[in-house]
Amino acid sequence: MSFRVRVFALILLVAVAATAATAWLTLRQATRQVQESAAADRQDVARITDELLRYGQTHGTWDGVAGTVRTLARDTGQRIRISSDPQGQLADSDALLGREPRPGGTAPPLLVDPRPEPAFPDWEFFPSVAKVTASGIGDYVAGVTYAACLTRAGHEVTVSPGDFGVPVFTDAGKDAGKEAGKQAGGAARAGACVKEENPSKAAFTADIEAVNACASELADARIACLRRTFAERTAAVAPQPLTVHLGALDDAGQSLAVGPTVAVSAGVAAAVLACALLLSRAVLRPVRALTDASRGLGEGDLGRRVPSSGKDEIGELGRSFNRMADSLQASEERQRRLVGDIAHELRTPLANLRGYLEALRDGVLRADAELLDSLHEEVLLQQRIVDDLQDLALAEAGVLTYHRGELDARELIEACRTAHSALASAAGVRLDTVATGPVPLHGDPGRLRQALSNLVGNAVRHTAPGGSVRLELAERDETVRITVRDTGSGIAAADLPHLFDRFWRADAARGRATGGSGLGLSIARQIVADHHGTIEVASEVGVGTAFTVVLPAAQRHL
Repeated sequence: MSFRVRVFALILLVAVAATAATAWLTLRQATRQVQESAAADRQDVARITDELLRYGQTHGTWDGVAGTVRTLARDTGQRIRISSDPQGQLADSDALLGREPRPGGTAPPLLVDPRPEPAFPDWEFFPSVAKVTASGIGDYVAGVTYAACLTRAGHEVTVSPGDFGVPVFTDAGKDAGKEAGKQAGGAARAGACVKEENPSKAAFTADIEAVNACASELADARIACLRRTFAERTAAVAPQPLTVHLGALDDAGQSLAVGPTVAVSAGVAAAVLACALLLSRAVLRPVRALTDASRGLGEGDLGRRVPSSGKDEIGELGRSFNRMADSLQASEERQRRLVGDIAHELRTPLANLRGYLEALRDGVLRADAELLDSLHEEVLLQQRIVDDLQDLALAEAGVLTYHRGELDARELIEACRTAHSALASAAGVRLDTVATGPVPLHGDPGRLRQALSNLVGNAVRHTAPGGSVRLELAERDETVRITVRDTGSGIAAADLPHLFDRFWRADAARGRATGGSGLGLSIARQIVADHHGTIEVASEVGVGTAFTVVLPAAQRHL
């Protein structure tokens, strides 16, 4: 399996496991805490509504309820606002606790109705129900009025169930209230709270008439009519339904517990660490071997190699390193051979020049024109070797200067033919060209002519008198092909791979007539390569050789 696939699968596994664990934990914690929060909220709501309901039922008024609201807000942490239709807002816990009132929450308001719902009998079973209901109305009006007065006077009120569900209010701390009233200067107010035992005749009569109006209702609706009449007749004195708003917009919800999250995160981190250790063993061992080998390579040990048995990217990296080391070792060997070849190429002619010069200095030889011409030709040959070496070095370093432009390939081969006509004539070789028409090229005409001149010069030197050298120009598959074809001695198949090596010659002997610098083909190949082209070679011993320069064709302008 590919190393990349293994790494991807491992990371994907860890990511999926971490995501699943985190999602499970978050969902579990969020669900549990939402349930706990909802239960706590329900308990708080129940407590708040029960306390407010109890206050309204036992005090007969909402006066003084602010203290209860303050205590509930402090105990439950809820923001509480209460209001009633006739009185408006009665209390706000933010203001009671010394805070800046906040915008209200979005929860719907709650309704707290402390008024009783008496269970009066029906006329069919209790003929005097009208009198009983009217009496209940009068008793509740008197009782709730008395309870409200006691509340304002600071007395504690006790509520007990009465007949048909009408509550009975009594002064639970009459003596304590009197003592407290004396100490606070409120004895007169407490004494003024007198419960009216019998309602006025006019009020009782009005109650009887209101109740009798329910007699015309159907049997199923009479009980509801009686309760509605009771609420209407007692509305002036009974505490009105209370509207309760809970919460605020900026209330902070419960935060998730961090303990389990930290534990799961630690587990995931441990799993990732274990996977990383396994991965490091698979990666770092070959990387360490590569590091040691590269360090040795940098210190000059070109024979260092690394094991590369794996089939993944690490194994391919090891094989690439070994190929690089092989290339460096081969390059080092070529460089050594190059230095040896240069020393060999220059040693003999320089020794000859030195010998002739010393002989001339000692008077052993006479400096005639023939000797001077010979020495001059030898110097020119060595100068050509040095110039070719410089050109090749610049070309291989990528700093050889090129002046590119549009040119005609037919004019290029004609210029080469003209330049080598004298050499060909002197060698008894016919030199001609074959071209049908203009062929556009893009490149440096001087450098391309230099490359072709090296090929043509070699062809002329290796062609016997009476033979021919021909420059052929053709276009094929968006390429321009320039072929230098000769009828020379040809090149053996075993020698073809070495043609472009520096200083390589099929004939090891070099003379002034047949030998070149040994660098012409290397220079030609580099120039053609810099023009994004190639050189092809086909040869047969005893028949001749053909060098074909293949260059990309230039775009024709319409």
